Amino acid sequence: MSDDAGALGMSRAGAAFAARRRELGLSQRKLASMKVITPPALIAFEKGRTWPRERTRAMLEEAVQWPAGSLARLRAGGSVSFSASTDVRGPAAEQMPAFAGAVNVAMSAVTSAIEALPAEDDPRFTARSRSVLADLRQLESITAQAVRSSQGSAAVIKTLALIRTRYDALMTRAAATADATLGQRLYTARREASLSVAEAAAAMQTAPEVVAAAESEKPVSADDHQRIEALIAALGG
Repeated sequence: MSDDAGALGMSRAGAAFAARRRELGLSQRKLASMKVITPPALIAFEKGRTWPRERTRAMLEEAVQWPAGSLARLRAGGSVSFSASTDVRGPAAEQMPAFAGAVNVAMSAVTSAIEALPAEDDPRFTARSRSVLADLRQLESITAQAVRSSQGSAAVIKTLALIRTRYDALMTRAAATADATLGQRLYTARREASLSVAEAAAAMQTAPEVVAAAESEKPVSADDHQRIEALIAALGG
């Protein structure tokens, strides 16, 4: 793992943990009283500056009800099934700007990765851009969840807007290359036509989950693949 990839992974895992902790209303003081981690160490972890030891990671995962190994998976680019069942209210909601700061640290690493991408005609562009796009999707998911539980925190909404702006720009670049994926071409075509996921799905007579899956680079059936190609063609893509 390169230094940049390692820093991005730490930032991603820290931001995800911060979102989950606040979702559950777990304060820094509470984790300290549980003998899980000290407040300074927690702050450093959530901002992507340090990586906890294995034993500490296990206790952190248990505290936020995540499966064992979740933090390592997040650092490596994987995901965790996040629950949106708990609203953030009162003092926890007031801490949302700190969460936005943690995600901004991760965004800083993503922005550096975008700036370091080779030209679109470089053979390395496709793989590297797909990796960055996956990171942006992960950050978008975490931050969108925080928006839903933060009662409209301005700091979190601003962060979400930044993530989506970066994502749109990179998807547009990727969709214009010879190696563009089905999902990249679909996303760009429907966005240029001002179609929502639901509207694109309706136009293809398929479920919105199919559109979301394709745009997230997940496999779709042969029939859905054909429907997507037909829609892209109809939209002039």
